[in-house]
Amino acid sequence: MSQQLYPEFSVLLVDDEPAWLKSLALTLRSSAGLTNVVTCQDSREVLGLLDGGGIGLVLLDLTMPHLSGEELLRRIGESHPEVTRIVLSGLNQLETAVRCMKLGAFDYFIKTDEEERIVGGVLRAVRMCEMQRDYSELSSRVLSSTLRQPEVFSGIVTADRGMLAVFSYIEAVAKSPQPLLITGESGVGKELIAQAAHRLSGCRGKLVTVNVAGLDDNVFADTLFGHVRGAYTGADTVRRGMVEEAVDGTLFLDEIGDLSTASQVKLLRLLQEGEFFPLGSDQPKRVKARIIFATHQDLAAKEAAGTFRRDLFYRLRTHQVQIPPLRERAGDIGLLLDHFLHEAAQALGKPKPATPRELVPFLARYSFPGNVRELRAMVFDAVSLNHDKVLGMESFQKAVERAPGTAPPAPRDARSNPFSGFPELPSFSDAAGFLVMEALERAGGNQTLAARLLGISQPALSKRLKMLKGRGES
Repeated sequence: MSQQLYPEFSVLLVDDEPAWLKSLALTLRSSAGLTNVVTCQDSREVLGLLDGGGIGLVLLDLTMPHLSGEELLRRIGESHPEVTRIVLSGLNQLETAVRCMKLGAFDYFIKTDEEERIVGGVLRAVRMCEMQRDYSELSSRVLSSTLRQPEVFSGIVTADRGMLAVFSYIEAVAKSPQPLLITGESGVGKELIAQAAHRLSGCRGKLVTVNVAGLDDNVFADTLFGHVRGAYTGADTVRRGMVEEAVDGTLFLDEIGDLSTASQVKLLRLLQEGEFFPLGSDQPKRVKARIIFATHQDLAAKEAAGTFRRDLFYRLRTHQVQIPPLRERAGDIGLLLDHFLHEAAQALGKPKPATPRELVPFLARYSFPGNVRELRAMVFDAVSLNHDKVLGMESFQKAVERAPGTAPPAPRDARSNPFSGFPELPSFSDAAGFLVMEALERAGGNQTLAARLLGISQPALSKRLKMLKGRGES
């Protein structure tokens, strides 16, 4: 019976020295337990090997004939950015190391480094690859196990549980003829949810979108219901309203929280009676469209204040879904950042830049009052100004500083003393316990990720957790 290979993906070693390749492969097998190792002596063959799939990590030498390690690093980043890369060099040169990191290298080692250091770096890279693959698989399973048509939501980049719950709800109510109310702050993606609901509804007609913010009563009525000839001065022809344009489809009314009281009355009749009157006509017409509403305002507060009709408020709440703001799903920031970087690079005709490691933590500490739309604008601005292979931080920092009513996220210096302001110091055991619990909280209970955040092995973390449990039971 053949031995199962570890890890599930292959680790490719690239060097023109066969003796070094054999030695490194043997070291990784004996010291790290890595048995799924592939070697290559000709750098020109690497891209072809990667095209075949199955390789998750590449360790490459810098000094090779035909195709240098630095050039190969660049090409891998362009054609296979999902593959993690580690550079091994015979020379200890800081400038070269910096260039390689800017080209996307996960780590950089000198061949004369201690064996333990190289093996430790490779294991860190393997664990990161495993977590990324587990994360992708988990996201896929969550979607496929709870949604009958997950492809409908493919345009919404998220792995957040709250958003996935929204998807499930939308799928459940999509075919209902009753109105659907989508609430959430500006920029969270309410229109994308409305589009998904329309696609799931099975309606043969089209989705017609109307932003009613700022429309006075007459313009609102004319926009929605249309008019007959002679309805008012200048009405020389018959005009169909948006309700008729959406026949057998979906009418999406955005920002309905801004409607005047008079317009609210007309909207209520449309919902209650299922009919409307074009301006200048005394002949009612029937509604033949599903209606979806959206607002960034707190309708309950407006109803309590008397600025939104109670009967309309409760009529709208037949089906209701709240889209969480980006600050409540900070785990999506990295996914959205990568998505928008790809989108911006394509739109601007530029290569997709690498992301500096400190960018996601920086953005995760920002409140994002403009939500996903604001992040997208930040990324497009940053890419348009960027001329390097690694995305600059400056435009993001300036955007945060310019945001009205917000303070820029305070930089966290990992070297500063977190206990400096404590009037009474905790014991070593207590401090370690607090640190472990905080890591688990940030990792969402994932012990592998928590151990990585703490810079310790998972067995060491498990041992620490057993000690904490023992102290709690004693």
